[in-house]
Amino acid sequence: MRRRLIPVNVLIAALLFALLSLDMDQTKLPPAVMKTGRALYEQECQRCHQPGGEGVMGANPPLTETEWVLGPKKRLIETVVSSPDAAGGFDGNPMPLHPRLTNQEVADVLTYVRNSFGNKASAVTAREVKRVRLGKKV
Repeated sequence: MRRRLIPVNVLIAALLFALLSLDMDQTKLPPAVMKTGRALYEQECQRCHQPGGEGVMGANPPLTETEWVLGPKKRLIETVVSSPDAAGGFDGNPMPLHPRLTNQEVADVLTYVRNSFGNKASAVTAREVKRVRLGKKV
C-alpha cells in the first residue's frame, strides 16, 4: 500500500495561516482590566501617589518608570498586600495595606500602574497575587 504524503507547500501554507491568525501582540491589555485598574487607582492610590503617579517627594514614592513598578511583580504585589516594609526602606509615609481588595482587584490596579504614567510592563494576574498572599513563589 502506498502512502500519500501531504505536499510540503500545503503544510507550510497551513502553518503560515495559523501563525498569521494568532494575535501576536501579547502586550495588548484588555480594556476592562485597565478601566477597573484606573478606577481602583483613583480610589485607593491617587491620594498618595497623585493623579499622574508622580508621588510626593520625601513622602510617597513616584510610580513613574521606577524599578519598583517595572521590576519583579512579586515585590510589587507584596508592597500592596502583605508588608509595608516591602517598599525597600523608602523614607516616607508607610504604604497602607489593602487586605480587603480581592486578588483580581490587586491584579487590575497593579496592571494599570505597570502600564500607565509612561510605564510599559507585563500584566499582573489574580493567580500571581494569590500565590504571593499564600507565600508561594510567583
